[in-house]
Amino acid sequence: MAKPKTNYTCTECGGQASKWQGQCPACLGWNTLVETIIEVPTANRYAPLAQASVLQKLSEVEAAEVPRQPTGILEFDRVLGGGLVPGGVVLIGGDPGIGKSTLLLQALCHIGDQRRVIYVSGEESAQQIAMRAKRLSLDAGPLQLLAEISLEKILATVLAHKPDVAVIDSIQTVYSEALQSAPGSVAQVRECSAQLTRLAKQIGITIILVGHVTKEGTLAGPRVLEHIVDTVLYFEGDPNSSFRLIRAFKNRFGAVNELGVFAMTEKGLREVSNPSALFLSHHSEQVAGSCITVTQEGTRPLLVEVQALVDEAHAPNPKRLCVGLEQNRLAMLLAVLHRHAGVACFDQDVFVNAVGGVRINEPAADLAVLLAIVSSLNNKALQHKLIVFGEVGLAGEVRPVQRGQERLKEAAKLGFTQAIVPKANLPKHAIPGIAVTGVERVEQALNNAL
Repeated sequence: MAKPKTNYTCTECGGQASKWQGQCPACLGWNTLVETIIEVPTANRYAPLAQASVLQKLSEVEAAEVPRQPTGILEFDRVLGGGLVPGGVVLIGGDPGIGKSTLLLQALCHIGDQRRVIYVSGEESAQQIAMRAKRLSLDAGPLQLLAEISLEKILATVLAHKPDVAVIDSIQTVYSEALQSAPGSVAQVRECSAQLTRLAKQIGITIILVGHVTKEGTLAGPRVLEHIVDTVLYFEGDPNSSFRLIRAFKNRFGAVNELGVFAMTEKGLREVSNPSALFLSHHSEQVAGSCITVTQEGTRPLLVEVQALVDEAHAPNPKRLCVGLEQNRLAMLLAVLHRHAGVACFDQDVFVNAVGGVRINEPAADLAVLLAIVSSLNNKALQHKLIVFGEVGLAGEVRPVQRGQERLKEAAKLGFTQAIVPKANLPKHAIPGIAVTGVERVEQALNNAL
């Protein structure tokens, strides 16, 4: 059978070229030409139209609950929304060596006791995977391996055995013989992902794709890859640290922004049942420049320590450095602090850090950042066992945040006795063990905390 003909199509304007060029001849865009298959018409253009499909009313569709397949790893199930869904496609991305293959191997060994599973590896041989399973002391007896990178052979194998779960590690190594471009190219990744997704929907199996990431930390390949799949997970963490975070950025079967916390050990990834303990420093006594906040990661409240260091600047332009928080938000908070609280830091270097390598993406940490900065500037520690959360507006007001009751209950469970929160987040009924103070302005928060 002859290979289908291909050409190169611009992703920006749709222009076509017979061979690859660095610049699109139509819109003059750089590196926008990708290889595509030329579709050959199968019928005469004057032939009668195909038979129309049957329409169905939405009210007649039965909205049945989709059964979940637990992976045996509770933190992984939390991020997935309860487990794997038949017919679902999951994409996992992360830096090299972060633990993607280790996590999937552990999950498949758990699932293999009850379901049929296939591990397709394009980067490692069967011997290497067996050595990893032995090192992790896993019972990998029911797990079936396939070391292959040809898409057509992978599809034929999966269709013949019809497993419940199949893992493709990784999608950048798989290639289709219908395309002439190298594995990992935009065209190959898009075509292979589309074919695997179509197969998963047709026969009702779960397919997990492992994806590489770029220097910026985003998934390599076309952006359409994230739109094709049902769930997108990112593995995060410092390779020099033993802690790993897995975060959901898209999930058609569960909540997004869920967070799973793991610790890398000699026996593989171990679940962390109390992740708040990872992000809190255990000082023998209160220190200046430290404030505890409660951030919400999906449905889980998480206690994080925010540290600030304010020092006299020795250069014309003072430094503003954030680790784990947004840089522009720090500049805005310093302006609010100066305008509405009378605390000036224009001649000071300001460094802010979220302990434990966690990233705080919500504005609920604004008030904690301001209190940590003022504490460091005055070299005066905050009250003992104090937690703080609240969004700070440009007018100096402290705005309420979502799920304030759950944040306070989590803090009380971990032994915190005092809290400064937005006045709108004051609990209707007292929470045992913690005294809550509501504030409306930044000035009030500073007076209560210091």
